[in-house]
Amino acid sequence: MTLEQLRLKHPRFIYKHYTTEKTNTGIVITYEFLLEPDIVFRPTVDIPLPSAVDPAAIELFAFHLGLVESISYWKAACPKEIIIEAGSLNTDQLRFWNDLYIHGLGEFFYRNRIDFTVPEFLKIKSTGDKPASAEAPAGKGNWGWKQEGTDLVLIGGGKDTAVTFGMLQNGSRRIRPMAVNPSAATYRILQAAGFRDPIIVRRTIDPILLQLNANGYLNGHTPFSAYLAFLGVCVGVLYKTEHVVVSNEKSANEGNVVYKGIEINHQYSKSFRFEQMIRSYLAHYFPSAPSYFSMLRPLNNLQIARMFALTQAFDAAFNSCNVGSKTDTWCRSCAKCAFTYLSLFPFLPYERMIKIFGTDLFSVPAVIEQVRKLTGLLEMKPFECVGTRDESVLAVYLAVDAYKKYLKEIPEGLLKIKSDLGISESEILQLSHALLDTWGDTYNLPPEHVTLVRAFWQKTATNI
Repeated sequence: MTLEQLRLKHPRFIYKHYTTEKTNTGIVITYEFLLEPDIVFRPTVDIPLPSAVDPAAIELFAFHLGLVESISYWKAACPKEIIIEAGSLNTDQLRFWNDLYIHGLGEFFYRNRIDFTVPEFLKIKSTGDKPASAEAPAGKGNWGWKQEGTDLVLIGGGKDTAVTFGMLQNGSRRIRPMAVNPSAATYRILQAAGFRDPIIVRRTIDPILLQLNANGYLNGHTPFSAYLAFLGVCVGVLYKTEHVVVSNEKSANEGNVVYKGIEINHQYSKSFRFEQMIRSYLAHYFPSAPSYFSMLRPLNNLQIARMFALTQAFDAAFNSCNVGSKTDTWCRSCAKCAFTYLSLFPFLPYERMIKIFGTDLFSVPAVIEQVRKLTGLLEMKPFECVGTRDESVLAVYLAVDAYKKYLKEIPEGLLKIKSDLGISESEILQLSHALLDTWGDTYNLPPEHVTLVRAFWQKTATNI
Protein backbone atom coordinates (compact mmCIF):
# COMPACT_ATOMS: atom_id res chain seq x y z
CA MET A 1 0.00 0.00 0.00
CA THR A 2 1.03 3.59 -0.59
CA LEU A 3 1.48 6.09 2.23
CA GLU A 4 -1.81 7.76 1.28
CA GLN A 5 -3.66 4.44 1.38
CA LEU A 6 -2.18 3.58 4.76
CA ARG A 7 -3.07 6.96 6.25
CA LEU A 8 -6.64 6.66 4.99
CA LYS A 9 -7.00 3.17 6.39
CA HIS A 10 -5.34 4.06 9.72
CA PRO A 11 -6.26 7.68 10.62
CA ARG A 12 -5.11 7.58 14.25
CA PHE A 13 -2.50 5.94 16.44
CA ILE A 14 -3.43 5.76 20.12
CA TYR A 15 -1.13 5.14 23.07
CA LYS A 16 -3.87 3.52 25.16
CA HIS A 17 -2.18 2.56 28.41
CA TYR A 18 0.55 0.54 30.06
CA THR A 19 0.57 -2.01 32.88
CA THR A 20 3.32 -2.92 35.32
CA GLU A 21 3.69 -6.36 36.84
CA LYS A 22 6.25 -7.26 39.47
CA THR A 23 7.97 -10.62 39.11
CA ASN A 24 10.45 -12.47 41.30
CA THR A 25 13.36 -10.70 39.65
CA GLY A 26 12.01 -7.43 38.31
CA ILE A 27 9.14 -5.68 36.67
CA VAL A 28 7.49 -6.26 33.30
CA ILE A 29 5.94 -3.24 31.59
CA THR A 30 3.41 -4.00 28.86
CA TYR A 31 2.20 -1.30 26.50
CA GLU A 32 -0.95 -1.15 24.46
CA PHE A 33 -0.97 0.81 21.23
CA LEU A 34 -3.92 0.93 18.85
CA LEU A 35 -3.44 1.50 15.15
CA GLU A 36 -7.01 2.38 14.29
CA PRO A 37 -9.30 0.83 13.52
CA ASP A 38 -8.34 -2.62 14.80
CA ILE A 39 -4.61 -3.36 15.04
CA VAL A 40 -3.36 -3.68 18.62
CA PHE A 41 0.32 -3.85 19.60
CA ARG A 42 1.52 -5.03 23.00
CA PRO A 43 5.33 -4.75 23.28
CA THR A 44 7.02 -5.37 26.62
CA VAL A 45 10.15 -4.52 28.54
CA ASP A 46 11.45 -6.56 31.47
CA ILE A 47 13.64 -4.61 33.91
CA PRO A 48 15.43 -6.27 36.85
CA LEU A 49 14.78 -4.45 40.11
CA PRO A 50 16.85 -3.76 43.21
CA SER A 51 15.33 -4.62 46.57
CA ALA A 52 13.73 -1.24 47.27
CA VAL A 53 11.77 0.53 44.55
CA ASP A 54 9.72 3.71 44.54
CA PRO A 55 6.46 2.86 42.70
CA ALA A 56 6.13 6.47 41.59
CA ALA A 57 9.42 6.23 39.70
CA ILE A 58 8.22 3.12 37.88
CA GLU A 59 4.96 4.76 36.81
CA LEU A 60 6.54 7.96 35.60
CA PHE A 61 9.26 6.37 33.51
CA ALA A 62 7.10 3.48 32.33
CA PHE A 63 4.90 6.07 30.64
CA HIS A 64 7.85 7.82 28.99
CA LEU A 65 9.36 4.57 27.75
CA GLY A 66 6.02 3.97 26.06
CA LEU A 67 6.26 7.32 24.30
CA VAL A 68 9.59 6.35 22.75
CA GLU A 69 8.46 2.80 22.04
CA SER A 70 5.42 4.09 20.19
CA ILE A 71 7.61 5.56 17.42
CA SER A 72 8.42 2.08 16.08
CA TYR A 73 4.73 1.22 15.79
CA TRP A 74 3.40 4.55 14.51
CA LYS A 75 5.78 4.44 11.53
CA ALA A 76 4.08 1.30 10.14
CA ALA A 77 1.31 3.50 8.67
CA CYS A 78 2.20 7.08 9.70
CA PRO A 79 -1.33 8.09 10.87
CA LYS A 80 -2.07 11.81 10.86
CA GLU A 81 -2.92 11.86 14.56
CA ILE A 82 -1.25 10.42 17.63
CA ILE A 83 -3.45 10.36 20.71
CA ILE A 84 -1.77 9.96 24.10
CA GLU A 85 -4.34 8.49 26.50
CA ALA A 86 -1.84 6.92 28.91
CA GLY A 87 -0.72 10.21 30.42
CA SER A 88 -0.93 13.99 30.33
CA LEU A 89 1.62 16.08 28.42
CA ASN A 90 1.76 19.85 28.33
CA THR A 91 2.46 21.95 25.25
CA ASP A 92 6.21 22.06 25.82
CA GLN A 93 6.39 18.28 26.24
CA LEU A 94 4.34 17.72 23.10
CA ARG A 95 6.78 19.95 21.23
CA PHE A 96 9.69 17.78 22.40
CA TRP A 97 8.03 14.58 21.21
CA ASN A 98 7.02 16.07 17.88
CA ASP A 99 10.64 17.15 17.34
CA LEU A 100 11.89 13.65 18.15
CA TYR A 101 9.46 12.07 15.71
CA ILE A 102 10.56 14.35 12.88
CA HIS A 103 14.32 14.32 13.44
CA GLY A 104 14.54 10.79 14.81
CA LEU A 105 12.67 9.38 11.82
CA GLY A 106 14.51 11.49 9.25
CA GLU A 107 16.19 8.51 7.61
CA PHE A 108 12.87 6.61 7.57
CA PHE A 109 11.18 9.55 5.80
CA TYR A 110 14.04 9.88 3.32
CA ARG A 111 14.22 6.21 2.39
CA ASN A 112 10.44 5.95 2.01
CA ARG A 113 10.24 9.29 0.13
CA ILE A 114 7.76 10.68 2.68
CA ASP A 115 7.16 14.44 2.72
CA PHE A 116 6.86 15.19 6.43
CA THR A 117 6.64 18.95 5.74
CA VAL A 118 3.13 18.92 4.28
CA PRO A 119 0.48 20.71 6.39
CA GLU A 120 -1.13 18.54 9.06
CA PHE A 121 1.35 15.72 8.46
CA LEU A 122 1.46 14.87 12.15
CA LYS A 123 -0.44 16.12 15.17
CA ILE A 124 0.18 14.75 18.66
CA LYS A 125 -2.55 15.21 21.26
CA SER A 126 -2.56 14.32 24.94
CA THR A 127 -5.90 13.37 26.51
CA GLY A 128 -4.74 11.42 29.55
CA ASP A 129 -5.11 12.63 33.13
CA LYS A 130 -1.95 11.17 34.73
CA PRO A 131 0.70 13.85 35.30
CA ALA A 132 3.82 13.16 33.25
CA SER A 133 6.45 15.05 35.20
CA ALA A 134 7.98 15.35 38.64
CA GLU A 135 7.91 19.15 38.73
CA ALA A 136 5.62 21.33 40.89
CA PRO A 137 4.82 21.20 43.70
CA ALA A 138 8.38 21.87 44.79
CA GLY A 139 10.25 18.81 46.00
CA LYS A 140 7.87 16.28 44.50
CA GLY A 141 10.56 15.01 42.17
CA ASN A 142 13.18 14.69 44.88
CA TRP A 143 12.79 11.01 45.72
CA GLY A 144 16.29 10.46 47.06
CA TRP A 145 17.42 8.83 43.82
CA LYS A 146 21.16 9.39 43.67
CA GLN A 147 24.17 7.67 45.16
CA GLU A 148 27.18 9.92 44.72
CA GLY A 149 30.06 8.41 42.79
CA THR A 150 27.96 5.81 40.91
CA ASP A 151 27.55 5.64 37.12
CA LEU A 152 25.10 3.55 35.16
CA VAL A 153 26.97 2.78 31.92
CA LEU A 154 24.97 1.67 28.88
CA ILE A 155 26.96 -0.84 26.90
CA GLY A 156 26.94 -2.50 23.51
CA GLY A 157 29.39 -4.77 21.77
CA GLY A 158 31.58 -2.24 19.97
CA LYS A 159 34.93 -0.57 20.50
CA ASP A 160 33.39 2.62 21.95
CA THR A 161 32.11 0.73 25.00
CA ALA A 162 35.56 -0.74 25.53
CA VAL A 163 37.17 2.71 25.47
CA THR A 164 34.59 4.13 27.90
CA PHE A 165 35.32 1.27 30.31
CA GLY A 166 39.04 1.87 29.89
CA MET A 167 38.58 5.48 30.95
CA LEU A 168 36.23 4.86 33.88
CA GLN A 169 38.34 2.05 35.29
CA ASN A 170 41.17 4.54 35.77
CA GLY A 171 39.00 6.44 38.23
CA SER A 172 37.33 5.70 41.54
CA ARG A 173 33.70 5.74 40.46
CA ARG A 174 31.46 2.71 40.94
CA ILE A 175 30.26 1.38 37.59
CA ARG A 176 26.93 -0.37 37.05
CA PRO A 177 26.82 -1.69 33.46
CA MET A 178 23.46 -2.06 31.72
CA ALA A 179 22.63 -3.75 28.41
CA VAL A 180 19.44 -4.35 26.42
CA ASN A 181 19.09 -7.75 24.74
CA PRO A 182 22.87 -8.17 24.85
CA SER A 183 24.79 -9.84 22.06
CA ALA A 184 27.59 -12.36 22.54
CA ALA A 185 30.06 -9.50 22.01
CA THR A 186 28.44 -7.50 24.81
CA TYR A 187 28.86 -10.40 27.24
CA ARG A 188 32.49 -10.77 26.21
CA ILE A 189 33.16 -7.09 26.82
CA LEU A 190 31.58 -7.38 30.26
CA GLN A 191 33.79 -10.36 31.02
CA ALA A 192 36.91 -8.64 29.70
CA ALA A 193 36.12 -5.60 31.87
CA GLY A 194 35.65 -7.80 34.92
CA PHE A 195 31.94 -7.21 35.51
CA ARG A 196 29.91 -10.05 36.99
CA ASP A 197 26.65 -8.29 37.89
CA PRO A 198 25.38 -6.42 34.81
CA ILE A 199 21.82 -5.13 34.66
CA ILE A 200 20.24 -6.98 31.73
CA VAL A 201 17.01 -5.54 30.30
CA ARG A 202 14.88 -7.59 27.92
CA ARG A 203 12.81 -5.73 25.32
CA THR A 204 10.37 -7.54 23.05
CA ILE A 205 8.83 -6.37 19.79
CA ASP A 206 5.23 -7.32 19.13
CA PRO A 207 5.33 -9.90 16.29
CA ILE A 208 2.27 -8.25 14.75
CA LEU A 209 4.52 -5.35 13.69
CA LEU A 210 6.87 -7.76 11.93
CA GLN A 211 3.89 -9.36 10.17
CA LEU A 212 2.70 -5.94 8.97
CA ASN A 213 6.16 -5.14 7.63
CA ALA A 214 6.19 -8.43 5.74
CA ASN A 215 2.79 -7.54 4.28
CA GLY A 216 3.90 -4.22 2.85
CA TYR A 217 3.46 -1.74 5.73
CA LEU A 218 6.19 0.84 6.14
CA ASN A 219 9.45 0.03 7.84
CA GLY A 220 12.78 1.71 8.49
CA HIS A 221 15.27 3.16 10.93
CA THR A 222 14.07 4.49 14.30
CA PRO A 223 15.91 6.54 16.97
CA PHE A 224 16.74 3.56 19.18
CA SER A 225 19.33 5.51 21.17
CA ALA A 226 16.50 7.78 22.35
CA TYR A 227 14.81 4.70 23.77
CA LEU A 228 18.07 3.71 25.45
CA ALA A 229 18.39 7.21 26.92
CA PHE A 230 14.99 7.14 28.61
CA LEU A 231 15.44 3.51 29.64
CA GLY A 232 18.87 4.29 31.06
CA VAL A 233 17.55 7.17 33.14
CA CYS A 234 14.69 4.96 34.33
CA VAL A 235 17.10 2.23 35.44
CA GLY A 236 19.40 4.87 36.91
CA VAL A 237 16.49 6.06 39.05
CA LEU A 238 15.76 2.53 40.25
CA TYR A 239 19.40 1.83 41.09
CA LYS A 240 19.99 5.32 42.51
CA THR A 241 22.97 6.18 40.28
CA GLU A 242 24.32 9.69 40.02
CA HIS A 243 24.83 9.61 36.25
CA VAL A 244 23.76 7.69 33.16
CA VAL A 245 26.71 7.38 30.79
CA VAL A 246 26.65 6.49 27.09
CA SER A 247 29.43 6.27 24.50
CA ASN A 248 28.37 8.60 21.69
CA GLU A 249 31.16 10.53 20.01
CA LYS A 250 31.48 13.92 18.33
CA SER A 251 31.41 12.28 14.89
CA ALA A 252 27.75 11.34 15.39
CA ASN A 253 26.81 14.98 14.78
CA GLU A 254 27.49 14.76 11.03
CA GLY A 255 24.43 13.98 8.93
CA ASN A 256 24.07 12.00 5.73
CA VAL A 257 21.94 14.14 3.43
CA VAL A 258 19.58 17.13 3.45
CA TYR A 259 15.96 16.22 2.72
CA LYS A 260 12.94 18.52 2.77
CA GLY A 261 14.97 21.23 4.45
CA ILE A 262 16.43 19.29 7.38
CA GLU A 263 19.64 17.35 7.79
CA ILE A 264 18.99 13.62 7.83
CA ASN A 265 21.29 11.92 10.32
CA HIS A 266 21.30 8.16 10.80
CA GLN A 267 22.83 8.81 14.22
CA TYR A 268 20.45 11.60 15.24
CA SER A 269 19.63 10.17 18.67
CA LYS A 270 23.39 9.84 19.29
CA SER A 271 24.01 13.47 18.33
CA PHE A 272 24.83 16.35 20.65
CA ARG A 273 21.59 18.06 19.60
CA PHE A 274 19.52 15.18 20.97
CA GLU A 275 21.69 14.97 24.08
CA GLN A 276 20.96 18.63 24.77
CA MET A 277 17.25 18.17 24.07
CA ILE A 278 16.79 15.26 26.47
CA ARG A 279 18.94 16.86 29.17
CA SER A 280 16.76 19.96 29.01
CA TYR A 281 13.60 17.83 29.13
CA LEU A 282 14.84 15.85 32.13
CA ALA A 283 16.08 18.93 33.96
CA HIS A 284 12.70 20.60 33.61
CA TYR A 285 10.38 17.68 34.29
CA PHE A 286 12.53 15.31 36.37
CA PRO A 287 14.98 17.59 38.19
CA SER A 288 16.22 14.90 40.57
CA ALA A 289 16.85 12.24 37.93
CA PRO A 290 20.41 11.09 37.16
CA SER A 291 22.19 13.28 34.65
CA TYR A 292 22.55 11.85 31.15
CA PHE A 293 25.66 12.47 29.07
CA SER A 294 28.11 10.86 26.66
CA MET A 295 31.59 10.04 27.91
CA LEU A 296 33.12 10.25 24.42
CA ARG A 297 31.46 13.46 23.21
CA PRO A 298 34.69 15.56 23.07
CA LEU A 299 36.29 12.94 20.79
CA ASN A 300 35.89 11.78 17.21
CA ASN A 301 36.04 8.22 15.91
CA LEU A 302 39.70 8.34 14.94
CA GLN A 303 40.71 9.53 18.39
CA ILE A 304 38.64 6.73 19.90
CA ALA A 305 40.25 4.20 17.58
CA ARG A 306 43.67 5.42 18.67
CA MET A 307 42.60 4.98 22.29
CA PHE A 308 41.36 1.47 21.57
CA ALA A 309 44.93 0.56 20.67
CA LEU A 310 45.72 0.70 24.39
CA THR A 311 42.85 -1.63 25.39
CA GLN A 312 44.12 -4.91 23.99
CA ALA A 313 42.04 -6.92 26.46
CA PHE A 314 38.98 -6.22 24.32
CA ASP A 315 40.40 -7.38 20.96
CA ALA A 316 38.71 -10.77 21.07
CA ALA A 317 35.57 -9.38 22.68
CA PHE A 318 34.21 -6.55 20.57
CA ASN A 319 32.20 -6.77 17.35
CA SER A 320 30.84 -3.66 15.64
CA CYS A 321 29.16 -5.37 12.68
CA ASN A 322 25.37 -5.02 12.75
CA VAL A 323 24.91 -7.44 9.85
CA GLY A 324 26.84 -10.17 11.62
CA SER A 325 25.65 -9.45 15.15
CA LYS A 326 23.18 -12.36 15.24
CA THR A 327 25.85 -14.84 14.17
CA ASP A 328 28.63 -13.09 16.12
CA THR A 329 30.76 -12.56 13.03
CA TRP A 330 32.22 -9.75 10.94
CA CYS A 331 30.36 -9.79 7.61
CA ARG A 332 33.40 -8.13 5.98
CA SER A 333 31.33 -6.24 3.44
CA CYS A 334 29.12 -3.64 5.20
CA ALA A 335 29.92 0.01 5.87
CA LYS A 336 30.31 -0.66 9.60
CA CYS A 337 32.94 -3.35 9.02
CA ALA A 338 34.69 -1.10 6.51
CA PHE A 339 34.82 1.94 8.78
CA THR A 340 35.81 -0.02 11.88
CA TYR A 341 38.71 -1.57 9.98
CA LEU A 342 39.63 1.72 8.32
CA SER A 343 39.66 3.66 11.59
CA LEU A 344 41.66 1.08 13.54
CA PHE A 345 44.22 0.18 10.87
CA PRO A 346 46.49 3.23 11.32
CA PHE A 347 46.87 2.61 15.05
CA LEU A 348 47.01 -1.16 15.60
CA PRO A 349 49.89 -3.38 14.48
CA TYR A 350 49.16 -5.27 11.27
CA GLU A 351 49.24 -8.71 12.91
CA ARG A 352 46.80 -7.53 15.59
CA MET A 353 44.37 -6.31 12.93
CA ILE A 354 44.50 -9.64 11.09
CA LYS A 355 43.92 -11.51 14.34
CA ILE A 356 40.79 -9.43 15.06
CA PHE A 357 39.26 -9.47 11.57
CA GLY A 358 40.63 -12.73 10.18
CA THR A 359 42.00 -11.18 7.01
CA ASP A 360 43.15 -7.89 5.55
CA LEU A 361 39.82 -6.27 4.70
CA PHE A 362 41.44 -3.83 2.28
CA SER A 363 41.89 -6.82 -0.01
CA VAL A 364 38.10 -7.35 -0.05
CA PRO A 365 36.42 -5.55 -3.01
CA ALA A 366 33.16 -4.94 -1.07
CA VAL A 367 35.10 -3.19 1.69
CA ILE A 368 36.98 -1.00 -0.80
CA GLU A 369 33.64 -0.02 -2.32
CA GLN A 370 32.37 0.97 1.12
CA VAL A 371 35.52 3.02 1.79
CA ARG A 372 34.87 4.95 -1.43
CA LYS A 373 31.42 5.81 -0.07
CA LEU A 374 32.80 6.69 3.36
CA THR A 375 35.28 9.15 1.85
CA GLY A 376 32.69 10.79 -0.39
CA LEU A 377 33.93 9.35 -3.67
CA LEU A 378 30.68 7.44 -4.20
CA GLU A 379 27.10 8.39 -3.38
CA MET A 380 26.24 9.74 0.03
CA LYS A 381 27.72 8.77 3.35
CA PRO A 382 26.32 5.32 4.26
CA PHE A 383 23.38 5.20 6.68
CA GLU A 384 25.38 3.55 9.43
CA CYS A 385 27.06 4.49 12.70
CA VAL A 386 30.34 5.52 11.10
CA GLY A 387 32.70 8.48 11.32
CA THR A 388 32.73 11.67 9.31
CA ARG A 389 33.89 11.94 5.71
CA ASP A 390 37.01 13.83 6.79
CA GLU A 391 37.89 11.11 9.29
CA SER A 392 37.61 8.46 6.58
CA VAL A 393 39.76 10.52 4.21
CA LEU A 394 42.49 10.97 6.81
CA ALA A 395 42.31 7.29 7.76
CA VAL A 396 42.97 6.28 4.14
CA TYR A 397 46.19 8.30 4.07
CA LEU A 398 47.23 7.05 7.52
CA ALA A 399 46.50 3.45 6.46
CA VAL A 400 48.76 3.79 3.39
CA ASP A 401 51.52 5.11 5.64
CA ALA A 402 50.96 2.20 8.04
CA TYR A 403 51.53 -0.32 5.23
CA LYS A 404 54.83 1.38 4.46
CA LYS A 405 55.77 1.36 8.14
CA TYR A 406 55.15 -2.37 8.42
CA LEU A 407 56.80 -3.09 5.04
CA LYS A 408 53.61 -4.60 3.69
CA GLU A 409 52.35 -4.42 0.12
CA ILE A 410 49.66 -1.73 -0.17
CA PRO A 411 46.39 -3.09 -1.63
CA GLU A 412 45.67 -1.69 -5.07
CA GLY A 413 42.13 -0.61 -4.13
CA LEU A 414 43.39 1.51 -1.24
CA LEU A 415 46.03 3.17 -3.41
CA LYS A 416 43.38 3.96 -6.00
CA ILE A 417 41.21 5.65 -3.37
CA LYS A 418 44.14 7.76 -2.22
CA SER A 419 44.89 8.74 -5.81
CA ASP A 420 41.27 9.63 -6.52
CA LEU A 421 41.07 11.76 -3.38
CA GLY A 422 44.11 13.69 -4.56
CA ILE A 423 44.75 15.59 -1.33
CA SER A 424 48.11 17.27 -0.83
CA GLU A 425 50.49 16.37 1.97
CA SER A 426 50.08 19.79 3.59
CA GLU A 427 46.30 19.42 3.59
CA ILE A 428 46.59 15.99 5.22
CA LEU A 429 48.86 17.42 7.92
CA GLN A 430 46.27 20.10 8.66
CA LEU A 431 43.50 17.51 8.71
CA SER A 432 45.54 15.28 11.00
CA HIS A 433 46.06 18.10 13.47
CA ALA A 434 42.39 19.08 13.39
CA LEU A 435 41.12 15.54 13.91
CA LEU A 436 43.74 13.90 16.13
CA ASP A 437 45.13 16.74 18.22
CA THR A 438 42.01 18.80 18.90
CA TRP A 439 39.69 18.41 21.87
CA GLY A 440 35.98 19.01 21.22
CA ASP A 441 34.41 21.91 23.07
CA THR A 442 30.78 20.74 23.21
CA TYR A 443 30.05 18.16 25.87
CA ASN A 444 28.24 17.67 29.18
CA LEU A 445 30.83 15.73 31.16
CA PRO A 446 31.19 16.55 34.87
CA PRO A 447 34.69 17.68 35.91
CA GLU A 448 35.73 14.28 37.26
CA HIS A 449 34.85 12.62 33.96
CA VAL A 450 36.61 15.33 31.95
CA THR A 451 39.78 14.55 33.91
CA LEU A 452 39.49 10.82 33.13
CA VAL A 453 38.90 11.39 29.42
CA ARG A 454 41.70 13.94 29.06
CA ALA A 455 44.18 11.71 30.89
CA PHE A 456 43.40 8.73 28.65
CA TRP A 457 43.43 10.88 25.52
CA GLN A 458 46.83 12.39 26.35
CA LYS A 459 48.28 9.01 27.30
CA THR A 460 47.14 7.57 23.99
CA ALA A 461 48.55 10.46 22.00
CA THR A 462 52.00 9.99 23.53
CA ASN A 463 52.04 6.22 22.96
CA ILE A 464 51.14 6.09 19.27
